[in-house]
Amino acid sequence: MIRPAPSLLLKHVKPLQRTKIKNQISAYLFLLPALIIFAVFSWYPIITTIVYSFQKVGLMGPSKWVGLQNYVRMFGNPVFYTAWRNVLEFIALSLVFGFAVPIILSLMINEMRRFGSIFQVITYIPTLVPIAIALLIWRLIYAPEGGVLNSALKLVHIPPQLWLQDPHTVKLALIVIMTWLGAGGSILIYLAALKEINPEVYEAAELDGVSPLQRIIYITLPLLKSRMAIMMVLQIIAVAQVFTEPFILTTGGPGNNTLTPVLELYRTAFERSDFGLASTWSVSLLVVLGAFSVLYIWLTRKSDEDHPA
Repeated sequence: MIRPAPSLLLKHVKPLQRTKIKNQISAYLFLLPALIIFAVFSWYPIITTIVYSFQKVGLMGPSKWVGLQNYVRMFGNPVFYTAWRNVLEFIALSLVFGFAVPIILSLMINEMRRFGSIFQVITYIPTLVPIAIALLIWRLIYAPEGGVLNSALKLVHIPPQLWLQDPHTVKLALIVIMTWLGAGGSILIYLAALKEINPEVYEAAELDGVSPLQRIIYITLPLLKSRMAIMMVLQIIAVAQVFTEPFILTTGGPGNNTLTPVLELYRTAFERSDFGLASTWSVSLLVVLGAFSVLYIWLTRKSDEDHPA
């Protein structure tokens, strides 16, 4: 075999490299407006927040550098640990109820031979309701006197419950609302994943006499495992940022049992005008959610490797 001389190879490689660099420059020029917008509206606020966390921010005058004082105040405040403990409890409840419900409903809808599309629409409707209106409706449902839920309990001779005023029931009551609001989108994602499963796998299972329940346990759920892991991480990220439900329905009560880091951040910034300390709370959220975001990216790449297009 006759091999070309190295000098001849270099002559061909260098023009290809120049062409590749020129194409990359053109691509980055097209991306430049989006990169600028992203930098101005995303990275600049993040960097500014980190800088403010080391300052005493004055709205009417210059800010004063205070070093780690804001972090000492945040970690020294028992409210910090209460808020994060509440978030951990919300996450635990959401994984027991909010994570399982969309999976179960999507499996049921996928097994329907008829009317499956109708139930898809029914489960997705709550996501179309404005969240403020939905929470006002749920306040009426949970009302101690004359509420729909307590009225139903009265019919079966169960005493009325203080759903949003009792520390033992308030977190579960809010998780039910979050699940009702967010399950529709998750169901659509799971249904799309179920449609990707090769029907021949199910046909072979039916020929082997596998029951529907065994088919779900031994075929469907293992094939959904990577998608479920991604959805679990996304749910943890969403629940860790919970704000609207406690803000509108409980204002963090009773007794700080529904106080969350985002709610405390809001109070610190807009009720106490302590923007330096509020920035410190933001940095704590940034660190925690950043860690889960890295996990989400890793799981997404792993899922793409396991199920290449």
